[in-house]
Amino acid sequence: MTQDKRAKNEFIKENSHLLRGTIAEGLADQSTGAISEDDAQLTKFHGTYMQDDRDLRPERAKKKLEKAYSFMIRVRLPGGVTTSKQWLQLDAIAGTYANHSLRLTTRQTFQFHGIIKSNMRRTMQAINAALLDTLAACGDVNRNVLATSSPHFSKAHATVHELAVKVSEHLLPKTGAYHEVWLDGEEVTDKTRPAKVEEEPIYGTHYLPRKFKIVIAVPPSNDVDIYAHDLGYIAIVDGKGQVIGYNVTVGGGMGMTHGEPDTFPRTADMLGFCTPEQAVDVAEKIVTVQRDWGNRENRKRARLKYTIEDRGLDNFRAEVEKRLGYALGEPRPFEFTSTGDVIGWQQGPDKKWHLTLFIENGRIKDRPGQTLRTAIREIAEMHKGGFIVTANQNLIISNVAAKSKAKIEAILAEHGIALATSSGLRRNSMACVALPTCGLALTESERYLPGLLTKIEDVLDEAGLRDDDIVIRMTGCPNGCARPYLAEIGLVGRNPGLYNLYLGAAFNGSRLNKLYAEDVNETQILGLLEPILKRYAKERETSEHFGDFAIRAGYVNATTAGNRFHADIELAKLAS
Repeated sequence: MTQDKRAKNEFIKENSHLLRGTIAEGLADQSTGAISEDDAQLTKFHGTYMQDDRDLRPERAKKKLEKAYSFMIRVRLPGGVTTSKQWLQLDAIAGTYANHSLRLTTRQTFQFHGIIKSNMRRTMQAINAALLDTLAACGDVNRNVLATSSPHFSKAHATVHELAVKVSEHLLPKTGAYHEVWLDGEEVTDKTRPAKVEEEPIYGTHYLPRKFKIVIAVPPSNDVDIYAHDLGYIAIVDGKGQVIGYNVTVGGGMGMTHGEPDTFPRTADMLGFCTPEQAVDVAEKIVTVQRDWGNRENRKRARLKYTIEDRGLDNFRAEVEKRLGYALGEPRPFEFTSTGDVIGWQQGPDKKWHLTLFIENGRIKDRPGQTLRTAIREIAEMHKGGFIVTANQNLIISNVAAKSKAKIEAILAEHGIALATSSGLRRNSMACVALPTCGLALTESERYLPGLLTKIEDVLDEAGLRDDDIVIRMTGCPNGCARPYLAEIGLVGRNPGLYNLYLGAAFNGSRLNKLYAEDVNETQILGLLEPILKRYAKERETSEHFGDFAIRAGYVNATTAGNRFHADIELAKLAS
């Protein structure tokens, strides 16, 4: 008899009765703040992770208490758009059930942290009352679909937002488990999905081998980091501002594992071109090929990037086109010039204004002297236009009438919130949550990066680079949630207080960086960056970005476009 070598999660999904498992029973068990290990895997599909406060582990272990368990809940929010009413409802949830903060994520949505098990169903029902849900925000399915930041900037931006919503809805799991477990069978009032379905026409009983991420960009802005994702759509816009189709990219992904050379970040490849009418169909067929071809034995190599790496892009394209019943077209010309967001006021074609606020590491909370959460709540109470979460953890206050600009600025100033950032480096910074709640974190990220940036800013002042845009990103582990491998300066956690330092990514997000130094602490990071930044200030060419200079000056070699890499291997080769 042939041994079944599938990963454990495959059996969990197979025996889950379409994601139901024993979640309901686990939630009812008041003897523990946790749920079972298998159910903790299944609840990811429902948009929630079981976590614990790692700061409290030593003290609780000493007292022989179980870990301080709580849950993170992530909202499904294609394109990142909410109304002011929804903002107020989400803010109320943060204050009532979570840790009094809203966390904006790199997937253009909200996370709530610190929700205890007894409040889980109440929280899910409160999200439902806001006409939102958390279904498929996590798990081995298509997750929240990103779209370039504001649908109000042009006709093309509005079109790609509509596509994000369509793709998200089309690829949702069809199981009734979500409504049965959390909502007692009650449907989200503006949806038409049936509450009870006993089959998954797209996913099947095993769903995908691993998570799947989709993004849509409108050149010249690559604010969604198109090359970092499983599937991307690059809008091709004609002279009249209409989207005439999309270049389709596949096989990007940021995650890797330290010390395992067969895992690596990878930038996406260009698959072809599709028309707007074909876009949802193309997404479905690419998902089904990954469903059938993806690695179900080794979850560390289960993402689409490894499927394409192992099977080849041409073979993958042929299979997708076979299932489509038509061929994809040749990619059309386009150009990206930047990643990140434009901080500050911008005016749309309808003369309405949009204010992009820099939200450091996406955390909206009140601090002494900077009561950001209260400020946004006050704005939501008077503002009718709504809000947009960006893919860079920032927030757009959208559709502001000219007469309301001064009032919004006054509210922000009253609460100590500046419209500008302290430096171009900080303006282009991101960090993942990491400690104390992320179970994968090897060291700090969100709590540490702001202070490190302050120290690097002293170097920037000496070099005259305070206002220059340089992209820096940090993660507490190599999983890559803040997309550090596409940063001009990337810091990836290795051990407590130690990071790998990467240099040389492209400012427009098209080229991965390379490992420059391993296991460096703060003193070493500052010592390594100072001479490079000062040399950059003196020797850079006109319009040359820091990542390009790091390559030209010989600090790292360039990663070729579309290439994948494992920087630890490269460093080992250089050392030998």
